[in-house]
Amino acid sequence: MRRERRSVSTGLPLGTQPGASTVWRSLLGLSPVAADPARGAIDEAVATVLTAAPCLMAARLVGGAITLLTITAAAVPRAAMILGTMLVIDLLFTLTMRLPAVRRAGRHLLLHAITIYALLVGAGAGLMVQIFDVPVDPDTLLVLVAARIGFAVTATLVFAPVPAAALACWAAFLAPALARHPTWELAATCATMSVFPLVLLITGLRRRRVAFRRRSVAQREMHKASLLLAEFEASRHGWFWATDDAGQLTYITAELAEGLGRKVEELLGRPFTDLVLNGGDDDLSSPHGERTLGFHLSARIAFTEVAVRAAGTAEVRWWSLSGRPAFEEDGQRFLGFRGSGTDLTEMRRSEAEISRLARYDALTGLPNRVVMRQTLEAGVREGVARSGDCALFLIDLDRFKTVNDTLGHPVGDALLREVAERLSGLIGEHGRVGRLGGDEFNVVLPGIGDRERLSTIARAVIERLSMPYMMDGVHVSIGASVGIAIGPADGATADAMTRNADLALYAAKADGKGVHRFYEAAMHANAKDRRLLEIDLRKVLGEGGLHLLYQPIVDAGTEMVVGFEALARWNHPTRGPVSPSSFIPIAEEIGLIPQIGEWVIRTACAQAARWPGDTRVAVNISPIHFASPQLPATIVSALAASGLAPGRLEIEITEGVFLNDDAATEAMFAQLKAIGVRFALDDFGTGYSSLGYLRKAPFDKIKIDQSFVRGAAVKGSRSAEIMKAIVALATSLDMETTAEGAETREELELIRSIGCSHIQGYLFGRPMSAEEALQRASLEGVPMQERITSREPRVAVLRSAFIVADGRTQPARVRNLSGSGAMIEAERSLSTGALVELQMADGRSCRGVVRWAERGRFGMEFAQPFDLADVAQRVPLARTG
Repeated sequence: MRRERRSVSTGLPLGTQPGASTVWRSLLGLSPVAADPARGAIDEAVATVLTAAPCLMAARLVGGAITLLTITAAAVPRAAMILGTMLVIDLLFTLTMRLPAVRRAGRHLLLHAITIYALLVGAGAGLMVQIFDVPVDPDTLLVLVAARIGFAVTATLVFAPVPAAALACWAAFLAPALARHPTWELAATCATMSVFPLVLLITGLRRRRVAFRRRSVAQREMHKASLLLAEFEASRHGWFWATDDAGQLTYITAELAEGLGRKVEELLGRPFTDLVLNGGDDDLSSPHGERTLGFHLSARIAFTEVAVRAAGTAEVRWWSLSGRPAFEEDGQRFLGFRGSGTDLTEMRRSEAEISRLARYDALTGLPNRVVMRQTLEAGVREGVARSGDCALFLIDLDRFKTVNDTLGHPVGDALLREVAERLSGLIGEHGRVGRLGGDEFNVVLPGIGDRERLSTIARAVIERLSMPYMMDGVHVSIGASVGIAIGPADGATADAMTRNADLALYAAKADGKGVHRFYEAAMHANAKDRRLLEIDLRKVLGEGGLHLLYQPIVDAGTEMVVGFEALARWNHPTRGPVSPSSFIPIAEEIGLIPQIGEWVIRTACAQAARWPGDTRVAVNISPIHFASPQLPATIVSALAASGLAPGRLEIEITEGVFLNDDAATEAMFAQLKAIGVRFALDDFGTGYSSLGYLRKAPFDKIKIDQSFVRGAAVKGSRSAEIMKAIVALATSLDMETTAEGAETREELELIRSIGCSHIQGYLFGRPMSAEEALQRASLEGVPMQERITSREPRVAVLRSAFIVADGRTQPARVRNLSGSGAMIEAERSLSTGALVELQMADGRSCRGVVRWAERGRFGMEFAQPFDLADVAQRVPLARTG
């Protein structure tokens, strides 16, 4: 039940409407002080009466003496008795009103006392008029009456601040005077003398009436304010409290009490400091150096927005309190505190959340770049101080951008969260894992500097992050590359270590991704070179630095050319030929792939329009370019400009476009198929999707990746069985097949035997210029095998070896070998023209130069002839012709 609200200043119920009796009592000055609109003048009225009382006494003595000397002897005793009685009343009133006990009484009681005194004063003056005898000289009688009237007027003016007293004084004077001597002269004199006090009295009554009306309006406004106050408290946006001089609660908002699980009655009378933790002296409740709530309450000092913790609550709650000390009107007596409060809990929680977001990644919950930098700085300092080490891993996710662009950002975010969980679980207590942004993570490993141990951890990170993920029912595979810096050797500061670990990460990505690399001093030069290459690549389209080569695609049965695959190449003005494995990743990172793709489409269509018959041209489209809404318009424009029939353009896409298996992908297929172009699924079997898309996508051809073709003819290889399954699947779906990477006659025979419809590989020609492609396409009726230039016999091998180039050694595998050269697979790409040394496992070595390089493979020409017979004796070889 809500308690009745009362005015803090008056103690009366707010909104009380006064009755008629209250109105008249207020107008006459007899209402209680709290209800009197002119209560500020009451003290002044009392002071005026007390000041004028001696004057009235003196005037009474002078007037009485004159009266006694003027009247007859018979009237003197009666007049003396009246005069003496009034003097005693004056004296008693004056002395009584000066007593402290009387002054401390209620002010409305003092008003009643003054009114009674005024009544006696007026009656005494009136009785003095009655003693005048008729025999007195008329002029003398008029003077005496006038003196009495003047005294009465003076007394009325003295009591004017209290209208009831003034009326009582004048009425008490007139009644006995006119009753004893009802002469017209006296009546006229009294009437004349009454004009001024009556006018003064009426004016005062009007002023009090106006003040009363104003008070009524103010009372109504206070009532409205009370309702608004109640609504404010009920909204729980704030609350109010009050204490007495002992600090005990005299008022508290009911809603606050409910929030504390208590009743208002239980809290009233209790110390206010019991509501806050540690009595308001908790150092945690206010910033360092600020005065606490307990100090303000004890010192009786006003305070504003002091933060305190609530006591006795199940959950942590914070309040902001403001208050001011209250004193009596004289400013002497302390009455207690009056104040307000608001709940800071949600604001504190928001501040804590903002602070957390400023230090932790919102997506993964891992420490962000700022926190990880501080962690690394601490690790480096401790390592320098204790002559220890601190390792830093920079981790970049491979192929994440494709996932994000094709499956969408929500799936990409879920993937990042999964990566964070795997990393945190793997590193555990050995270090701290953080996210730098995007798909970049880092790991700080204090106290670890052993390279072997760090390599083990890095390999575990790569393996763990490369395991398939299940995202929206789709298996998604990504990889990871790791760059490692060890402080203080690789940097005595956090910035230096981060910069060097970043260089190591670039080296890992340049070496084929999915590997880890330690920082080396030579990486600074490589990084500078890469930046220069990026700058040149941004200008390559405008300067015409790119060109296309075309690799033949032949019919497996007739060996006739049926098409060419367009391959982008870059001849740098100073570097020479730049491998696609070098510039394509850079183009992907800086967003040039769509522009390069459009240029390839337009150029290939223009060249293919010159080829005879139905010779097709195949163009690779990246998943990013495939998702572009402008792709259909680009293809239509290129076909229209070149005049090439749509059926002669074959769009090769990888399984990456199906990561975003949604309506947009299906719509793109539909638009392109409506144009009339063909579709080929490239690198089949090496992606990270499912076979479900074969049922929905309108493919015309499946290209078997060269990783299955290479070595498929070698005894014991399982690739042949995989190829058979792929061909059978394509045949059942009425699709053509192309086997990529055919290089030996054994591989050719295998491809034919399993029913593959088309072949593409070095066996039928390397990528060639546009003019050479035009000549090849024009040789109708001549099988490709008859046009292959005779070459030295080669043998197919699958043998481990090492390649030494630019002072670095890397593992490799020898695929084909002849007396003059070899075809070699290696993780790290080599540039055409590079000098290399081939170190065989049996200890033999030979030097030579790189003649071609593509997709992790390169052809090496030996400087000195190689003895194949000696090799054949050491290891069984399969002759290829």
